[in-house]
Amino acid sequence: MEDPTPFKISRRDLFKVGAASVTTMAVPTLAGAQGASGAPGAAGSRLTSTTTLNVNGRIHELDLDLRTSLLDALRDHLNLTGTKKGCDHGQCGACTVIVNGRRINSCLTLAVMQQGAEITTIEGLGTPDTLHPMQAAFIKHDGYQCGYCTPGQICSAVAVLGEINDGVPSHVSADLMAQPLLSAEEIRERMSGNLCRCAAYPNIIDAITEVAGSNA
Repeated sequence: MEDPTPFKISRRDLFKVGAASVTTMAVPTLAGAQGASGAPGAAGSRLTSTTTLNVNGRIHELDLDLRTSLLDALRDHLNLTGTKKGCDHGQCGACTVIVNGRRINSCLTLAVMQQGAEITTIEGLGTPDTLHPMQAAFIKHDGYQCGYCTPGQICSAVAVLGEINDGVPSHVSADLMAQPLLSAEEIRERMSGNLCRCAAYPNIIDAITEVAGSNA
């Protein structure tokens, strides 16, 4: 009996045809990507904007790519390198800064989104001659070892005490009416977004507790 299938293709040939098709489809995409990274004015080139940032009480006007994170703007454009780039994914807390009194991960927000906000970095909290109480407490209690996470830890700690003073509860707050919401458990929970690979956590808690007590 004659084979009714007029056309036959081997499995090997099928794979070859499929690979060739995928490559052909990818060529326009690659060309577009090259155009996006090409010379200014080319189709798909970067978009920039004049961004005004209020950092540590000073106004800065920066010509930034709209995709620039606040972290990169601080470090690469303002030379405020106290704010550290750790994971760059919002998981370690090394890049924590204070914006309008609340702590944020500066790697997770765009610089253009913070126009008009009051931004405070570790450089704005104190100076070597006039330390912020939290900076002095970290030194006193050895709240650091390698020091890489310390700027983010201190910024976060300062904001934590602000949250507690404002009565903002955490996941471990047993009594929302209790004032202030201050305990070692509260501090550990609120600081859990700031990681220390050197494991200086007990000393960090001691430093925060001392400053919290002096502010009570």
